Amino acid sequence: QVQLEESGGGLVQPGGSLRLSCQVSGRSIFGPYAVGWYRQAPGNDQRELIARILTTNRAEYDSSVEGRFSISRDNEKNTCDLQMDNLQPRDTAVYYCNALHGLTMATSVPDYPWGQGTQVTVSS
Repeated sequence: QVQLEESGGGLVQPGGSLRLSCQVSGRSIFGPYAVGWYRQAPGNDQRELIARILTTNRAEYDSSVEGRFSISRDNEKNTCDLQMDNLQPRDTAVYYCNALHGLTMATSVPDYPWGQGTQVTVSS
């Protein structure tokens, strides 16, 4: 059984930083796949892909987070982290990770059942 577990969320003031971590367990691993971070903002019924990292360690970002967020992965530990700097209220959301397939950010599709996510709240 595949399990995705996200952690590291919390309440932070505008301009602050958080580091999210994602662990995959069970019979699945991240190694052969791209891995991405999604978020679902309050009132939205869709998750949006904001960052992904390929097996080559090339990282890609949505324009809303580029320059502020940094994605990394550790295939030996089956983890994927998201460093978030200069957080703004618009970043408030539940954040999820997943393994992905797809040629581009726009065509990426998640591979595994979703985890619980981790709540990030940016507020003064």
